[in-house]
Amino acid sequence: MKVLGLDYGEKRTGVAISDELELIAGPLKTIFHSNKSCLIDEILQIIKETNAKKIVLGKPLNMNGTEGARVRETLEFANELKEKSNLEIELIDERLTTVTAHNILNESGVGGSKKRKNIIDTLSAVIILQQYLDKKN
Repeated sequence: MKVLGLDYGEKRTGVAISDELELIAGPLKTIFHSNKSCLIDEILQIIKETNAKKIVLGKPLNMNGTEGARVRETLEFANELKEKSNLEIELIDERLTTVTAHNILNESGVGGSKKRKNIIDTLSAVIILQQYLDKKN
């Protein structure tokens, strides 16, 4: 079964997808959005196109493990998405995924702030999804 990974953000949301065996996460796209409704509509279309059966969503905890305003926004988003998609949504700790993504891009020699901005969220979604898959397997 395919699993969709999401790195939810205010303006950009990274999307990743697993293989059928749920072993490997791969990049799909970054969705640039101005409101939650448009974002959910695009995610529903991706679910339909990929036949994803589950969603893994990054939970943006503070570095000390506490929940802040961003977690509340993410939980509201997760509830709306679950209601409209009828899919199980699992939230996993996403602390340091963006830092890891930046480190990967640095090591890969990807420069330029615009180029990085366009792929950092997708790479973060891949890391979130891969962490879930590794833990599951």
